[in-house]
Parts: sequence; structure tokens; C-alpha cells
Amino acid sequence: GDHRHFGPERARLFGEPADWVMSDIVGAAGLVPGFRALSHGSTLALANKESLVTAGPLLMAEARRHGATILPVDSEHSALFQSLGGEDIATVETITITASGGAFRDWPLERLSRATVAEASTHPNWVMGQRITIDSASMFNKALEVIEAHEFFGISPERIEVLVHPESLVHALVAFRDGGVIGHLGAPDMRHAIGYALNWPQRAHLPVARLNLAAVGRLTFAAPDPARYPALGLARAVMDTGGLAGAAFNAAKEAALDAFIAGAIRFTEMAGVVEGVLDRLSGRGGLEKPAASLDMVLDMDRTARRLAREATHLPAAERT
Repeated sequence: GDHRHFGPERARLFGEPADWVMSDIVGAAGLVPGFRALSHGSTLALANKESLVTAGPLLMAEARRHGATILPVDSEHSALFQSLGGEDIATVETITITASGGAFRDWPLERLSRATVAEASTHPNWVMGQRITIDSASMFNKALEVIEAHEFFGISPERIEVLVHPESLVHALVAFRDGGVIGHLGAPDMRHAIGYALNWPQRAHLPVARLNLAAVGRLTFAAPDPARYPALGLARAVMDTGGLAGAAFNAAKEAALDAFIAGAIRFTEMAGVVEGVLDRLSGRGGLEKPAASLDMVLDMDRTARRLAREATHLPAAERT
């Protein structure tokens, strides 16, 4: 068929009726275009995880209202979607998404505070943009993905697990109440998830590397270290709070990342900035309010972003 690609500046075209739309706009900027696509009953291939993190209940309700389908394009969530195919969600005990551990997984903890932007911008397994690569190093990206899995699949937070898996070959695991586990494996190549969403419910031949487990030899897994990856603990708190906490978390995270890239804060200070914003907003009693409208989500986004910029002394204009 005819496929067109538009950047954020052409996002208004999401308002045009279409059978199939992919949203890969990075950050909260992808929120409104995704809603527009769903309002036409389109199949939305969602690569913008922030939409579910900031406004998950609203987004899922919009899809139901218009008979639209959302297909996850994040590699881990695509893997979960495929592993859950035909299964009753009520029979699921736990779901697990994997994380490479990022650029600093083998660094001594005391060295992390000296990490540079250039060092954080290199991923050991995936080829990605700078912002998501840094988010991988801090595991803020995985924190967003945990919340995304909770919102999309309706799995309670305590049943969502994260494993550090340096080889990035196992993307997700689903454990069922009968003791069985179904997993999704593949080379670390986003063409898997994109191609699956593009061809769903069929499967097409894709020009990606085939997995040779004999050549791989071994796969390794470890529990993430909370001291190395504080973002994961913040994600748990956000899910416990609910309401507008996801919107605040994402906005503060984006602003903290801006500050790190600009040289205003250290790599290890990003989590503290985000936690500080959440604490301030929680003290005002605004986080627990249900996200009743997109305007409420966008208002919280602006507020949390402003507080994070103030905390890092970064002017609003200094955004990447």
C-alpha cells in the first residue's frame, strides 16, 4: 500500500482518516496525534510510549470508544503482545520485560556521577537516537516501559518484572498459572516489532538476522540493582499513585534529560530531580486526581516540566 512518513511538524495530518497509522513521535508531543488517529477508528501502531505513560486510561478508552486497535511497537511490548496471543489474561501470573542494562551496566557505581553525555549516548546492543539511548543508560526508558505495560495490558504493577539481560535476545516473558512460560526471542532489531505491527495479523518475510542459539551459546539474566537504576523504583511509586503521576513523571524525566544533555546536572542527578518534582506535586495533592481529560494531562505536563527546569536552573528555551 501507500505509506507516508511525517515528522512532528506534520502531526496535524494525524487528524485525517486512515486505516493504519504509526506514531513514533518522541516524548509527550506524540500524545495529541495519537488521540486524533484513534478518533477515526484507525489501527494505531504506537511507538510513542509516553502516550500510555501519561494518559493510559484515556487512550485505551478512546480506542474502545471508536473501535480502534492499538498495536505496541516497543520491542518489549510487541514481544508481550505476541506471547499473549490467544491467551486469557486472567491466567497470567507475571510478565517480564528485559533490559540490556545500558551503557553503564558494568561501571562501578561511584564512577556513574562522572559519566559524560557522549558516554551515555552509546548503546551496547541497539542503534537508537541520543535521548532514548541515555534513557536506556539511566533505565528511565525501562521505567516508562513498565508503566506502559501496566496501562496497555491491564496487569497489576506487582506482577510486572524487569530482568537485566545483556544479550538483548529475549525481549519479554509471560509466566502462566500452570507454571509454563512463553517468551519472545529475536535479534535486537526494531524491524521485528515495526514489521509485525505493519503486517498484523499476518506475518511477512522480514530482512532481519536470524537467531542462532547454538552460536550464541548462553543467555544471562540478573535482577536490576536499585542503587544503579533508581528510575525503576520511581516507576513503582508512580503506578501506586496513579492519576496524573505518570504525566508528571514523564515530563520531569524529559526536563531532567534536557538538563543533563545541556551540562546543567550530572547523570546521577536526573532521578533526584524527578523524585523531587513528584514529591512537590504530591504535597499539593494534585497527583492522585484521575486524568479526566487530555487538558488535565497536558496541564500536569507543563507544571512538572516547569518545576524540573527550575530545579535544574535550566531556562525553558534550552531544550533539545
